[in-house]
Amino acid sequence: MAEQMFRCGMEAVLDLVSGKWKMLILYHLTNQRLRFGELRRLVGDVSEKMLSQQLKEMVADGLLRRIDFKTVPPHVEYEVTAFGLELGTSIRPVCEWGARNMKEITAIAKSRAVRQGKIMVLETS
Repeated sequence: MAEQMFRCGMEAVLDLVSGKWKMLILYHLTNQRLRFGELRRLVGDVSEKMLSQQLKEMVADGLLRRIDFKTVPPHVEYEVTAFGLELGTSIRPVCEWGARNMKEITAIAKSRAVRQGKIMVLETS
């Protein structure tokens, strides 16, 4: 009998999409095929190395497909697989929740940054 690796479905999903950028990558690729540079602009503050690494992991895990057009200069695009599309579609409500609660989430993030000493708050008297 095979040993179960995860105690619940959420734990399995988090194992699959662990990494700071994977959910955002999946979100952007859910409705369109993109080249590396286009994806990097959409994702934002991610290094080329990190984006490349996370894309490779997602391809290896079956969430994405890498399409190499075998041209010079290189032309490579990424798209979701059926497996990735199902997951990408399921996270859309989380994105909508984030959009609805953006103001509160921003305040929480700023407060956390102050607590962790990442930003300083100037007190005025």
